[in-house]
This record gives sequence, C-alpha cells and structure tokens, in this order.
Amino acid sequence: MCGIVGYVGPRQVSELLVDGLRRLEYRGYDSAGVTILGPDGMLRTVKRAGKLDELDRALTEEPIHGTCGIGHTRWATHGPPTRDNAHPHTSADGTIALVHNGIIENAGTLRTMLQSEGVVFRSETDTEVVVHLVDRLWPAGGRLEDAVAAALEQVIGAYGIAVVSSRDPDKLVVARNGSPLLLGVGNGGEVLVGSDAAAVIAHTRNVVYLDDGDYAVLTPDGYQTFQLREGPVQRQVHRVTWDLEAIEKGGFEHFMLKEIFEQPNSLRDVMRGRLLEEEGAARLGGVTLSDGDLDGVERIVLTACGTSWHSALIGEYMLEELTRIPTKVEYASEFRYKNPVVDDKTLVIVISQSGETADTLAALREAKTRGGRVMGIVNTVGSTIARETDFGVYLHAGPEIGVASTKAFTSQVAALALFALYLARRRNLSILEGRRLVAALRALPDQVASILEQNDQIRELAKVYQDAPNFLYLGRGYQFPVALEGALKLKEVSYIHAEGYPAAEMKHGPIALIDENMPVVFLAPRDGVYHKIVSNIEEVKARDGKVIAVVSNGAPELQNVVDHFIRIPETHPALQPILTVVPLQLLAYHVAVLRGCDVDQPRNLAKSVTVE
Repeated sequence: MCGIVGYVGPRQVSELLVDGLRRLEYRGYDSAGVTILGPDGMLRTVKRAGKLDELDRALTEEPIHGTCGIGHTRWATHGPPTRDNAHPHTSADGTIALVHNGIIENAGTLRTMLQSEGVVFRSETDTEVVVHLVDRLWPAGGRLEDAVAAALEQVIGAYGIAVVSSRDPDKLVVARNGSPLLLGVGNGGEVLVGSDAAAVIAHTRNVVYLDDGDYAVLTPDGYQTFQLREGPVQRQVHRVTWDLEAIEKGGFEHFMLKEIFEQPNSLRDVMRGRLLEEEGAARLGGVTLSDGDLDGVERIVLTACGTSWHSALIGEYMLEELTRIPTKVEYASEFRYKNPVVDDKTLVIVISQSGETADTLAALREAKTRGGRVMGIVNTVGSTIARETDFGVYLHAGPEIGVASTKAFTSQVAALALFALYLARRRNLSILEGRRLVAALRALPDQVASILEQNDQIRELAKVYQDAPNFLYLGRGYQFPVALEGALKLKEVSYIHAEGYPAAEMKHGPIALIDENMPVVFLAPRDGVYHKIVSNIEEVKARDGKVIAVVSNGAPELQNVVDHFIRIPETHPALQPILTVVPLQLLAYHVAVLRGCDVDQPRNLAKSVTVE
C-alpha cells in the first residue's frame, strides 16, 4: 500500500527520490519522507505529513546532497498520519534509517523488550521497532546486511524494507516478506529499489522481483541477492514492456478518466491472439491444464477482493452457464479463515489487478496447501501471485494508476469470458454457440467506444445528482454484480453512500428508502429478465423515486416511466456487464469531479492493499 523508492549510484538522489515517490502516489498515502547519505558521511532525514508537495517544498528550501538514499510514502496503519509517524525512521544515534511497507505482527512484544533495555520510541509505528532492532543487533565490526538479517530473524509479519546507514556507507539493504519489492538494474553503476516498477521505470526497464524471504545488498558496484538462512540466490531479470507514457495522464484531467477511455484498447489487448473464430473457441497460452486435468475438475472457486470480487461474481455466472461446473465465489479476506472445501478436483481462480493483494495471496497459498489447482488472473507481469499460481492469464491492460479500478475490471471480465469459453468448448458448448460468443467478444471494443461517445451526456446527468446523499443500484442475473460495482465506484470516488442489490431484493427491505430524493440506477439491458426489471422500475416510480436506466437499444415500455436513459449496444448476455458498467464508471467520475473530490487518490484508499 505504501510506496518505497531507493537509489545508490553516481547521480544526485534528492530529486530522483521525490520523482519516484510521485510515480507511486496512486498507491495511496498520507505522509512522505526521504533519508540521504551526505558527502560528509552523515544521514539527513526530511519528512512531512500530507502530500508530496510539502516534502518537495522542504527539500527545495533546504537541499540535501548525496548519491545514496531512500524515500517513502506512508498509508497509516499504526498511528495517525503525523510527521513523527512518517518514514524513514532512524536509530537513536541517527546512523541508521529504514522505510517499511507491511505490518509487523509482533511489534508490541518487541517494543516492550526494547523499552526494557532503555530504547526510547519517537513514534507510534510498528516500523520503528525494526530500526532499533537493527541497531541493537549490529555486530561489532559487522556489515549493515548482517544487522538487518539478524533483526529480521526476530520479526513476525509482512514487510518490504529498505535500510541505509552511515556506519556502512554507499550501500542499500532491502528485504521482502509478503510485501512487494523489486530492484531496478540501471547503467553506469546504479541500482534502484521500488515497491513497484512505476518507481524505477524512468531510469531502467530491467527489474528483479524479490521473492518472500529474499534480501539484497545494493552498492555502486551492483547488487547481490540472498535468502535468509540459505545464502546467495539468483533471481531472473525481467524486462518491463510498458513505457513512461503509460503512467502519464496523456492530456486527460485525471488518470481515472484516461483509463475509462483506454478500455477499447485494453479489451483488444486482453483478447489479442486468443480468439479462434473458426473453432468458436479461445486459445490461452498460460493455461497449462491438459484435457485429462480439465475432465477432473468437479468444482471451481473464484476468490478476490473489492472490484476483482465483483468480476469474480460475473465469472461465476459465466462458468456455471457455459461449463455446467458448480462454481462459488469467496472473499479472499475470509477464505483461509473458514476451513474452505478444496481438494485435488477443485480449480481455484484468484483474481488481482496488482498481483500483490495480501488477502488474495493468502487465499492462493491456502488453496495450494489443500491440494487445489490454482489459476491466476492478474495484470502485473512478474507479480507474486503470477509467480506462485500453477498457471494463469495475464490481462495486458497496462498500468492502472487510478485507485478506483476501471479498465482492469472490464479486462478481468473479458479474461473470465475467454476462460469460460476455453473450458466450455472442451466439455459441452457447441461450435455454433462458441462462434456466437467469439463474434460478440470481437465486437466489444468498438461497442465500448460508442458508449464513451456519451461522456458529455453523462456529465450533464451527473450535474443533476451531484448533491444526492444516497444512490441505489439494482440489477438481476449478470447485472447484479454490475450494480455492486457501480455503487462501489460512486462510494470510492465521490464519498456518496451507495448500495447495490439484486433488483428483486428491493421489496425485502431497501424499498423503504425510496422517495423523491433517492436516485435509483437500474441495469436493464434486454435480456431474459428484462420484463422483471421493468416491473421493479414501476415499483420505484410508484414511490416517486428518480430512475436512471441503462438500457440496450430500444426500451419502449419505459419511455414514459424512466427519468433518464443511458443507451448501450446489445451483446451476448454473458458479456453485457462489460457494456453496462462503462456508463456507471463515467457517472461516478463526473459526480466526484463536480463535488471537488480527488478522484485518482480518494481518501483512506490505496491502490494495492498489501497488508491484511
């Protein structure tokens, strides 16, 4: 969730650290800081609560020179967002500085032990425990990496850390366990560290993803990687395929709007080379199940968090309808705590945009210990989930910077449709039905582009309801998860209370909320339950509710009933969610902008939730 950046090499590091932190802002944060090793061999630390502009201003007023340093953006877990709680944290004598992502689970016990030995803490964070441990365990005449390794032997929890010390200058030591960290291998004797590739992409495309239990020593001469207790290890260098322009706004006011408008291309990319039109099937190179393995799958479990959980719900409908395999969706955050029913005949599909979501990663590992086959659907190449699943599908959607997921969601749904088609054609789906689905998939990007042409119309609609205190989103069948996702988007970026429900459930409680001040968004494409939805709309209008209806072309029954129409093209029912969700993304975006909200970095939220 927090952001880490570090550098050792020939260049002045202050501006480089701040620029790296700016590229990590999308992860969410509430304070920031840097520590730089000066030419006099002393560490200097500057940190501020609030946005990076505060830190940048402080460094402009009092510049710090040096070619080795670490930086951090903090998303508060232990202690409020104050300057004292901001990272980096330092030892009592100021000779060691450390930044940390994650949660130290035994921080209380370690703090009590250190306080009994006379250590005085200056913050409320769990992180400060680690820097004092490094100080306490530094062996006489030893190296920084020896002290860090000794400290980590006593730490229980998730961490990605970067440490510098004036006692062992021109060196960075980094380590990870459950919190993502990578090395950027530059030219001319420079090495970088980042919590994701966005922090280093301006300087190098060559990255090394650390595994859990790894630590690395970075110097101007290069880097070495180690496993705690096991010694030196080799980690593969990966090439980042996207460029700096992918994490710039490209003329759009916000990343969220840019990413909404990128969806025609991101959908093309997830389907590129994967559709077999003549066979009415899909080709998925990352799916390595043999026909015999597929025949052995008797149950499918999808698990994810947040927006990815909503895509999993749509996947459940698809997989059961097309493959006839019993399918269930689980919250990843609950999966390992409920004694899940998983065995060697269960296929577990984990879904995560970042590939680093802590709860989803824990669910993956739990499924594997129980003998399940685990498939991943992720966007980030080289991520932990991508490396630990048995096989999977990359989305190829490119970086998603806005905290509220948009293009990753539609790409996930498309990937699930591809997998459902792949599996169904090997079981019971006819070639004619397969060709129909392939044709519908092929048409999706242009259909999404046509919906985006209504952007101005949806902005005007947002002006009508920007001050509404509540919203209700209703859908049936495939559209119920879209109702949940539409409500989530509005909550995330505009801070308006919104709820999604199955439309038929409205009569079992939520209808009590309906009055002239309640806008109700209905997902009403012309599908098998269209006439049921029409009845639900009539019920809302009978109670003076304001109805916004997302309909596929033509809805004559609703012409004199609905207050506002948003029209979308028709497609295969299983793919309709990809089209119905796009106007809801635009509506949430425009309402939030009109309310003056920070749509790319909503309060209290982080892009990638890497702590439990």
